[in-house]
Amino acid sequence: MVTLRKIDNTNVWEVCRLHVKKEQEDFVASNMESLAEAFAVRESGGVALPFGIYADDAPVGFMMFGYDVVPGEEGMPEIARGNYCIWRFMIDKAHQDKGYGKEALRLAIDYVKTFPCGEAECVYLSYEPENTGAAKLYHSFGFAENGETDGEEIVAVLRL
Repeated sequence: MVTLRKIDNTNVWEVCRLHVKKEQEDFVASNMESLAEAFAVRESGGVALPFGIYADDAPVGFMMFGYDVVPGEEGMPEIARGNYCIWRFMIDKAHQDKGYGKEALRLAIDYVKTFPCGEAECVYLSYEPENTGAAKLYHSFGFAENGETDGEEIVAVLRL
């Protein structure tokens, strides 16, 4: 069974040891970088919610949510205002192609539908144009591009 578990002192290091395949490294920041960014965003008054993705008791991935705009961050897509973001999403190279990513994305959508940080109309994410596998997964859940970009990444939105 796949679950999402908040990152705390009991699981931070096991999640930091997870890595994507070499050819995927340009698509997502390392979990260590993501957790450092989560700390900085929280210290700035923003929202960053990091979770480990688990298959039973084994860590298999990492996911991080955001909500609303990040204070002091420039160039965020307009869709960020008052909405949720699946900011980071990765499945460890040893655990890919087992259905964990699909189940984790379903859990992520269910989680944001509880509105843990406040009401929202949608959840968005962004992905590198070359990451066709991610695009296919996101589209299968109903995410659709809205014409915005986040840096060089394509923004896709799912209405809640």
